[in-house]
Amino acid sequence: RWLVAEHTFRPPYFHRNVASEFMGLIEGAYDAKAGGFAPGGASLHNCMSGHGPDAASFEKASAADTGKPDHIMNTMAFMFETRKVIRPTQQALDAPQLQQDYYQCWQGIAKHFDAGNPS
Repeated sequence: RWLVAEHTFRPPYFHRNVASEFMGLIEGAYDAKAGGFAPGGASLHNCMSGHGPDAASFEKASAADTGKPDHIMNTMAFMFETRKVIRPTQQALDAPQLQQDYYQCWQGIAKHFDAGNPS
């Protein structure tokens, strides 16, 4: 996958939407999660739950030189979207691999908004 847009934030941006998103990583790395998303892992963001890049990925992308294309290679991810709410099974909720502190990946994102800077 080529990322070629200049003067923009290239990873998936922080958002929430009406679709429920189930995403998995088959191999390689995912550009919006610098840590904690290994091959074989998956994430579920049900409708209207905010999600986006982790703090480390946000800072790296914010400082990136977008004047040069970025070629992401040797990775394979998938995503299913539905308007329905996805209910994990009790077995999934009790799995030892469940990241109980998943929300922590966004806690270190610094505020960059400056209302006095119109640029």
